[in-house]
Amino acid sequence: MSELKQDIGLVQGIGLLSTSLLGTGVFAVPALAAQIAESGSLWVWPLLIILVFPIAIAFAALGRHFPSAGGAAHFVSLAFGSHMAKVTGWLFLSVIPVGLPAVLQIAAGFWQAAFDLNQIGIHLVQLGTLLIVWLLGMRSAGSSANIQVVIALLIVAMVVAIWWQGDITLATIDWPEISSLSVSPMFNALAVMFWCFVGLEAFAHLAAEFRDPERDFPRALLIGMLLAGGIYWGCTVAILTFHAYGGKMAAAASIPSIVVQLFGSHALWIACLIGYLACFASLNIYTQSFARLVWSQAYEHKPKSWLAQLSRSHSPFNALTIVLLCCLISSLAADFLALPLDALIVYANGIFILIYLLCMLSGCRLLKGRSRLMAFIGSGLCILLLIMIGWKVLYAFAMFAVLWLVLPRGRDKVVREE
Repeated sequence: MSELKQDIGLVQGIGLLSTSLLGTGVFAVPALAAQIAESGSLWVWPLLIILVFPIAIAFAALGRHFPSAGGAAHFVSLAFGSHMAKVTGWLFLSVIPVGLPAVLQIAAGFWQAAFDLNQIGIHLVQLGTLLIVWLLGMRSAGSSANIQVVIALLIVAMVVAIWWQGDITLATIDWPEISSLSVSPMFNALAVMFWCFVGLEAFAHLAAEFRDPERDFPRALLIGMLLAGGIYWGCTVAILTFHAYGGKMAAAASIPSIVVQLFGSHALWIACLIGYLACFASLNIYTQSFARLVWSQAYEHKPKSWLAQLSRSHSPFNALTIVLLCCLISSLAADFLALPLDALIVYANGIFILIYLLCMLSGCRLLKGRSRLMAFIGSGLCILLLIMIGWKVLYAFAMFAVLWLVLPRGRDKVVREE
């Protein structure tokens, strides 16, 4: 695994994680949260960060002590053996047919909003997006990280500009009294808002490419998570201040509508561009993570195979090509079958939470001290979230069961943190 180029620093890592967490949610989720809990959503974001913190700490500890391009599958392999690792790896890859087409749909939607594209134009945007990711894949992860740092800065600048032009300050925020909050809307909002913090498992695949993974990976993960949480909260404040939610307004249109209100209609394309870039950043880190998982599995079993080869810049370019082709085919199939966007997202999220749970259980076995305690707490939170999803999580469990039965078994390899 040491053949991967180690050129990711702390700032680049923060940019990678924060843009991964922001992704498709930075425009839509704050508005959805405001619709569900209204001003109470101001309290839900800090609560959510507190709840996700144990999961983040456990992921940071796992990435610090066991850095690998295999990511979640590698952690599970060390804790529960090779068969469970294969199941976890393929479970992660099973997100491709449902998750990546959803991201492409949302990303193309911003171009449609700005330029009123027809269906052919939307397909061209999706194809162009995959092509850019493919070209970035020719270079090392550090190159993608530099671009995503710029995207993170653009998102921060947009939120700051909205606060500045809208005369929003901490003193003007109308915090609701805690005693006036209703439990049911808060929990419903919490279930929706958790999707903003899906991305930690993808970030884990890049741990081996940090220049100093033991020092910088945990810091990048925690700082990036807090930065993303702050941006989400800042967007929520703006949406509540301008009442840009509910009614016939689409959730993703809330932030662009505020930008138009403050800066004029000519600024719409700027908001749409930033929204597209946020989606692109999320798609990029996930496809790069999928590629690294495919490469690590191929490298482990057949080191001389085509999928196990690296490019001149020491990136898994061949594996990325396969991932992107699968993404393209899945997107065309989803469009042909007219699969609704919300269904694609829900099924993908069920798989992500199940993978989180497997990683947390691995942490319970591999880690020690406070990190192990955080893994136990994170496991409980993941189980709670699976319960909240309800019957829609059956897709994830069905995929897990099929993979468990179909994939061949291998030797177990169980270790513990030194």
